[in-house]
Amino acid sequence: MASPNAPPTTTANDSIVDDAPRFSVSPIPPNPLGEGRHIRTAAALVIGRPLSRNAFSDEILNGKTLDRNSNFFALYCFEHGIQLKRVEVIPDDESEIIEASRRMVRKYDFVITTGGIGPTHDDITYGSLAKSFNQPLVHHAETLRRMEALSRSRRLFSHSNEQQREAARRMALFPKDAEVIFVAEDVWVPVVRLEGRLCIFPGIPSLFQRMLTGLTPFLPLPPKNERPLRIQIFTERPESYIAPYLSSLQERFQKRVQVGSYPILGKGVFVSLIGGDPCGQKEDGKPLFLAEIASEVEQEIDGRVVSDEEIAEKKSENSRMVQSKF
Repeated sequence: MASPNAPPTTTANDSIVDDAPRFSVSPIPPNPLGEGRHIRTAAALVIGRPLSRNAFSDEILNGKTLDRNSNFFALYCFEHGIQLKRVEVIPDDESEIIEASRRMVRKYDFVITTGGIGPTHDDITYGSLAKSFNQPLVHHAETLRRMEALSRSRRLFSHSNEQQREAARRMALFPKDAEVIFVAEDVWVPVVRLEGRLCIFPGIPSLFQRMLTGLTPFLPLPPKNERPLRIQIFTERPESYIAPYLSSLQERFQKRVQVGSYPILGKGVFVSLIGGDPCGQKEDGKPLFLAEIASEVEQEIDGRVVSDEEIAEKKSENSRMVQSKF
């Protein structure tokens, strides 16, 4: 990491700036999975690089840095009807990045990496992934142009020496055959895609969230009518009391509806129902909707359907209560 006394230079953290020059967004490319195919499965590879400007390498794994990106990615996948199958956290280790990236690309339709794409010596994600897919690293001309335009707008060139500018240019050193996708007019850092499936993101949470959201038009997402619905019911009854009923409910609907229970210490239990809508047929042949199953669950466990906001509030209360005891 650069000395804190060094003159400023461009970093990924400078990617979104209010007074920055505006850039063009990339055109939508052909479907990388093939015409008519959609993303069904996903995985995330969180590389132990900083998630904030003041965090140091591998702090995810030693507990100093909270990984918010995988949580945001999980929410993104659910919202768009993608099954998130795996999240792995690995250190800045070339062999581990190579092994994990190859394995994930073979198994899943959409793989992301976060972290390790800055200007310092331990930002090895691009280089490791280039080796993983047998490609050399080359500077990407358009990314360099955008980086330099941002630097001029912030008058960084006049305060940076050649060594610092060369370090910044590491952030435009990509695998040769990668797709380079610019997803927003005010973000100079692109999403780099390999093998049509693996997308490389920075680790900074605000930038990761902005770029993942911006990538949406470039992804072959499932049609909206195929995306699942989630309904949650809260009950004050203990989990052991409602467990037999939930087991029988899951047996009735098997793979059509996922039934889960999540206790909140000293409060009660959230029961989650996830499925298509409709999620089956009644005995008379009419469609069965998830809301009808939820109504049954409410009666059987003496509960009520709750909103996402209420769930977040109860979980936050529970977290504060647990922390106060330690």
